[in-house]
Amino acid sequence: MGIPLSEATLKLVDGRNYAVLATVNPDGSPQTSVVWVGRDGEDLLFSTLEGRRKHRNMLRDPRVSVSVIDSEDAENYVELRGRVTITPDPDRSVDIWLSRKYDGRDPGPDRPGTQRVAVRMVVDKATGHAITPPFPR
Repeated sequence: MGIPLSEATLKLVDGRNYAVLATVNPDGSPQTSVVWVGRDGEDLLFSTLEGRRKHRNMLRDPRVSVSVIDSEDAENYVELRGRVTITPDPDRSVDIWLSRKYDGRDPGPDRPGTQRVAVRMVVDKATGHAITPPFPR
């Protein structure tokens, strides 16, 4: 069970705002990927393919960071840190749900032989503009 998320954070995650997932490479260096993100309660959800660098990194080290940036005001963002669990998603339910959210349509087919996984992130820490009242401008 993670921490409660602020209304501003939930609004960012629920919107069509892109997120940046940060994982840790085997040599300790950071690896980032732009991802579509949604939520189930206060857990974040996203999708990836088995074997991608981010997938391999999360299998080895489930600690991640996800920054969600407001598409209308880039100074409004939240960084969420936590741990992930990965489960097979053979019917691509998370991928389809996120594609409809961001693109308004079903996704195209994955390459033959690839396998989709659903990633669930439990948030342990939240920082950024979206969790505090904005500064006067």
